[in-house]
Amino acid sequence: MPDDELLRSTLRDQWHLTPTELTELPAALLSRGWEFVAGAVRYTARLVEAAARQAFEAGLLAAEHLRARRIDAGQPVRTLGGALTTEIPLGVLAVLRRVPGRCLDGRDPVDQQWWGERLGAVHRALQGFRHPGLRPWRLPEPDAGHLGAEPWLRGAVTAAVTAATRLTVTDQLTYGVLHGDPAPDAFVLDQSTGRLGLLHCGASGTGPLVYDVAAAVAYAGGPDRAAELLDGYRAAGPVGADELDAALPVLLRLRWAVLAERAARRGSPAALETARVALESMPG
Repeated sequence: MPDDELLRSTLRDQWHLTPTELTELPAALLSRGWEFVAGAVRYTARLVEAAARQAFEAGLLAAEHLRARRIDAGQPVRTLGGALTTEIPLGVLAVLRRVPGRCLDGRDPVDQQWWGERLGAVHRALQGFRHPGLRPWRLPEPDAGHLGAEPWLRGAVTAAVTAATRLTVTDQLTYGVLHGDPAPDAFVLDQSTGRLGLLHCGASGTGPLVYDVAAAVAYAGGPDRAAELLDGYRAAGPVGADELDAALPVLLRLRWAVLAERAARRGSPAALETARVALESMPG
């Protein structure tokens, strides 16, 4: 992760922005983030791996697509050279104008309803979005060497991948543009206007939309704690209730397998243990 001076110097050199405040955001699955103030404007900066640059830029343009459809989303700020992103030693950096409001609380029932509704609205609005950087979703590779990190890991990932593959072959799923990491703190509520917004669109890809819902349910603590989230999504999203009910358990298991695979690859024992407990607690 870059230190403050590297981040500040990049913002000055590439965007001509001089932060007066700089606060790191909670870690996300696919990126790191910071909030900062420059002049009278509040921004967010996001950093992803260099290999994800095209998908990252697709997500930035997806936010512009949403704004054109009257959905508040972080507006990308181009560099002085007109680029969407810039590369630094530890990855690729982008800057967005921050959508006003407070981040949603995934534990609050009312916020959960708004969270699900906004995710559904985003899925629906992005149905017409196209970009060459959008990558098809990729399942974890069960033969990967790092899955030998724990005795249980390879078997758990293999089982989740097998079930997800069977689901995509046998069921008619709704595909579209995925956010990829729809945590509650990626969504905001402007209490002065009542408008809901989205801070960023992640490193966007395409896949079954229920996978995004499963990712949100995992953040909420599982299906038993996500009733309002699911109600909000059903009311606004393009996925039918029958498909959601049938696919969610399989793709929730896959989501936890993806989190376990990433934790093993990055050498994160705490995250790996969290994924193990979640996988072992799931029925079937």
